[in-house]
Amino acid sequence: MCEHADGPEWGYEPHNGPAVWGRLDPAYETCSLGGEQSPIDLNRARSAQVDPVEFEYRSSRSTVENTGHSIQVNPEPGSGLVVGGVRFELEQFHFHHGAEHTIEGVRLPLEMHFVHRSEGGSLVVVGVLFREGPANLALVPVWSGLPGIAGPPRPVADAVDLPALLPEHRTSWRYSGSLTTPPCTEGVAWIVLTEPLTLSAGQIDAFAAIFPNNYRPVQPLGERVLVRG
Repeated sequence: MCEHADGPEWGYEPHNGPAVWGRLDPAYETCSLGGEQSPIDLNRARSAQVDPVEFEYRSSRSTVENTGHSIQVNPEPGSGLVVGGVRFELEQFHFHHGAEHTIEGVRLPLEMHFVHRSEGGSLVVVGVLFREGPANLALVPVWSGLPGIAGPPRPVADAVDLPALLPEHRTSWRYSGSLTTPPCTEGVAWIVLTEPLTLSAGQIDAFAAIFPNNYRPVQPLGERVLVRG
């Protein structure tokens, strides 16, 4: 998950990548010292009853930007989700190549993170994984204007069909984790949907041409419990 962090420039190269994030600035030390970091390998999950997620997504006018770390889409206000009786507003979604979460050690080509925030400031991130297959038509409005260099947001020509960016089946892995980028803040509730969507090889290649590698390696699960339900 990306959020903009003030401080030294971080990235995914050896001199500023995940292995050294915690040493770039004291504000980033949680990247090295935190005990509940994301992403993780999705493996050996416990089956459990989990709070249902009510998605309140709608087709939305949006802007798209290259943040220097990912392609980020900013939908107009109004979409969100409700879980555990609390509503979380959808702030933005962005992409990682390859996928940040692995499934029993297997990394898929791409992962999308929907970032939601409650009125109290709590974060829920929904992860959607992509495998190579048929083209993803819902992402065509975004992919038709992928910004190749970092810059300010610009309008997406057509509305983005947010409900179509969710898989039909909504079972999920859930765990407590962190931002996957500096400052690696913990206390993030993660919901990673188990059913992947598809992207064509051309769509994957178009993103990879801009970001050949913008994923953080998996982190130890430690004492946390990964559930699936």
